[in-house]
Amino acid sequence: MNIPGSGLAKGLAVTLRTLTRRAETVPYPDAQPELAPRTRGVIGLFEENCTVCMLCARECPDWCIYIDSHKETVPPAAPGGRERSRNVLDRFAIDFALCMYCGICVEVCPFDALFWSPEFEYAETDIRDLTHERDRLREWMWTVPEPPALDAAAEEPKEVAAARKAAEKLAKEKEA
Repeated sequence: MNIPGSGLAKGLAVTLRTLTRRAETVPYPDAQPELAPRTRGVIGLFEENCTVCMLCARECPDWCIYIDSHKETVPPAAPGGRERSRNVLDRFAIDFALCMYCGICVEVCPFDALFWSPEFEYAETDIRDLTHERDRLREWMWTVPEPPALDAAAEEPKEVAAARKAAEKLAKEKEA
């Protein structure tokens, strides 16, 4: 049975319950807020892993990632080999005034060069200062928390199992 106005009465009851509760306000910046362990604050760059593949810049829906690079020839690793060329990172910048913090760049990076850092205090008085270059992005890399521990009951990854089996087979062949 539907009584007219019962929805309004329920809504007012919720409002009255909320009005009687005391507000919990954190006195920021005097007290730092407790953040979740994997909070998305700002993006950190681990420059050594970046191969300048440009996937992050191409997949970014806001086009807020700027990458410049140049090619460099590397001498052969073994005598008689041929020279190789590789990309060298010149500039990596993210414009946080444009960024919508979707995390696509972090997810699409095949070499784990981008990570979420829980840092959230990077406000600027001028919007032009929100474009952070690779030096500033690298500083945030050291605040990235460790990934959660693997589940002890989980099965071993296929790649690790295959490598272990190959190593055991090789050890048996050497013994024989």
